[in-house]
Amino acid sequence: VEPYLRADQSPEAKESTQAFYDEIWGQWRADVAEARPKAKLDGLLSDPAGQIEAAKGDLAQLSLSNGLVDRLGDRVAFGSYVASKVGKDRAETIGGFAATRPDALLAAHSVADDGAPIGVITVAGEIVDGKAGPGTAGGDRIARLIDEATASDAPALVLRVDSPGGSVMASEAIRTALERFKAGKDGKPRPVAVSMANYAASGGYWVATPAQRIFAEPDTITGSIGIFAVFPSFERALADYGVTGDGVRTTPLSGQPDLLTGLTPEVSGMLQASIEANSGRFLALVGKARGKAPAEIDRIAQGRVWDGGTARQLGLVDEFGGLDRALGWAADQAKLGAGEWYAAYPGEDGNPYGTLLERLMGDEEEDAGEETARDFAALAAASQQAQIRSALATFERLFGMRGAQAYCLECDLPAAARTSKRQGLGQAMRAYFGL
Repeated sequence: VEPYLRADQSPEAKESTQAFYDEIWGQWRADVAEARPKAKLDGLLSDPAGQIEAAKGDLAQLSLSNGLVDRLGDRVAFGSYVASKVGKDRAETIGGFAATRPDALLAAHSVADDGAPIGVITVAGEIVDGKAGPGTAGGDRIARLIDEATASDAPALVLRVDSPGGSVMASEAIRTALERFKAGKDGKPRPVAVSMANYAASGGYWVATPAQRIFAEPDTITGSIGIFAVFPSFERALADYGVTGDGVRTTPLSGQPDLLTGLTPEVSGMLQASIEANSGRFLALVGKARGKAPAEIDRIAQGRVWDGGTARQLGLVDEFGGLDRALGWAADQAKLGAGEWYAAYPGEDGNPYGTLLERLMGDEEEDAGEETARDFAALAAASQQAQIRSALATFERLFGMRGAQAYCLECDLPAAARTSKRQGLGQAMRAYFGL
């Protein structure tokens, strides 16, 4: 929780952050080099200001001359280019081209549903108590979906995790539901795989512990094994303005926690003992799952975040691969061959790929009046606005926490709160209250 407590990063936090950023940055550069071998990245990265000045501020031409793009043009030019390859649309609209809409595409290529269903359940977004979601991973909702799969004849299950974690209680509800599925019916165990997407950290790793096999990408963010609880109070800040608190209580627990005067030593000690107990449980769960002693896990835990490649070397991840790879492994463990199984998505209505295809292809009527191009100033303004929204989200999360959290603060904490507790939270409070 040092982003809430310090005015700077600790040396350990800097070392951790630098390590996984360097790894992901190297992976990104390798991906770009593979996709666009002629791209001249080194010059752009070593002296971007000089490059822009030499191009007389023409960023589009700079991108073209350095091989980042192939052509320059607006949306109509793009449509005309595509039309030259695939033909015009029937209405012959300006910039239009022949295309197959998602409903027709899905009708022609429907998802197979022959054979045994292998369940795919997604934990996406912050893990919270209750039935929230989709978009937020409500522990009770996801546990119910897993229990439905347990009651069915699903021979295997894949948990798709894209989460920086959240509530310990909600994470535990998901974990125990997975253990029930894994125990199977009539004493016959069933395989469970975890497929990690962008994030699977803190509570996102907690829910992965029942898996017999964990798949991740080299640039997946994972680890962050540890928990915390935060209780904001303002006794020192308010004292600067002459506002203090006092009173009497019948027990050390009376009136606790107090927003004005903070925690009593007794309550603070009780909370610390509870957090340490749950942290030890987290280490034990990971150690049991990965076949290591808790002390071994503790050395690579400490709340530290790892990239997928390093996590694999440390034994936190078993194999590189995406969702298809995890499904293939689960089918193999269930002794199902090609054509004998299909991916089932409990709780999802319709085709799971429909929304993705619609987002990629867009809607003709909506797209006709939509302007998406932005200049450099607009991009900078959007970035600043995103930072403000992120600071507000941090402020709301700080006051909305319910219980202990296994949450990866380094996964999405705004830059303002990383650099200074008073500055980051102060900015958030001013924006929140309109000051």
